[in-house]
Amino acid sequence: MTMATSELTGLRKAAVMLLQMSKEDSAKILAQMRESEVEEIMAEIARIGSVDADTSAGVLDEFALMATTHRLATQGGMDHAREMLEATLGKEKAAAILDRLSVTVTDMPFKFINHADPRQVLSFIQHEHPQTIALVLAHATSTMASQILSGLSPELQADVAHRIAVMDRTSPEIIRQVEQSLERKISSVLQPNELSTVGGLQPLVDIINRADRGTERLILEGLEARNPEIAEEIRRRMFMFEDVTMLEDRAVQLVLRSVEMNDLAIALKGVNDSVRDKVTRNLSERARENLVEEIDLLGPVRLRQVEESQAKIVQAIRALEESGQIEINRGGDDDEFVD
Repeated sequence: MTMATSELTGLRKAAVMLLQMSKEDSAKILAQMRESEVEEIMAEIARIGSVDADTSAGVLDEFALMATTHRLATQGGMDHAREMLEATLGKEKAAAILDRLSVTVTDMPFKFINHADPRQVLSFIQHEHPQTIALVLAHATSTMASQILSGLSPELQADVAHRIAVMDRTSPEIIRQVEQSLERKISSVLQPNELSTVGGLQPLVDIINRADRGTERLILEGLEARNPEIAEEIRRRMFMFEDVTMLEDRAVQLVLRSVEMNDLAIALKGVNDSVRDKVTRNLSERARENLVEEIDLLGPVRLRQVEESQAKIVQAIRALEESGQIEINRGGDDDEFVD
């Protein structure tokens, strides 16, 4: 069935694009992605089945390639996803990812809510049991979930956030029952989406990161009252050390003044070049030379030590943010600027 490229999600277009390429070339591209991104796109490829020639050509045109020479229909599926993953990550890691994908590919609970107006979804589910709301939001995209969560009362926000954080395995039968019940109520006005998210701490972090600061504060304060350990873990995860590349140079300079050089040296062990470059270019020439020398003198360092030093720097970053001295760019596109 032909589908206009304007109706395709970015994830679907990327999957179709990779299917036009050789497994070797697609593997090179996948090797540049984060593991979570690889997992998402592999799930999409496995879900696709077949892609007609016109859709393939439309995607290729959009990527400014020579679509006229690639008008053959392409076959996706789990086998193709497996071959691409093995070429990129090796058989063992590919097998682990495919095990996780098997549920994602075959079951997409609550897929009918993800492209609806969040206000519509909120109006339908805000009076449901908090566990039901948590189950729905855990399977929604993080952007959709954050908008719905922001619309709940502060008390309900904290309750639902806590339930998402501690959510583990849920019986497929229970999920189906809840899904069918909600779908009967709201499917006439909601549209389907292609991808769902699982519950747990990281999806909650993604949701909070896309919420406004007021909602973030209310959720974290509510979680602190209910479960301090989860609240602390959420705070720790909300800004990863590698995210220092998102900070402005002035912010990085303020951070560097507030941390110990030894912690900085340990934290930079094993990081990618973009992170190290971001840090070193915001040091004076002498400080940069001292840092490089200290890193070299450290020799092998236990991963636990590296993570502890990175955590100290992340704590310094969040403290500076809380005091208003720096701002963390959370990827939103709605900020307004005035002269």
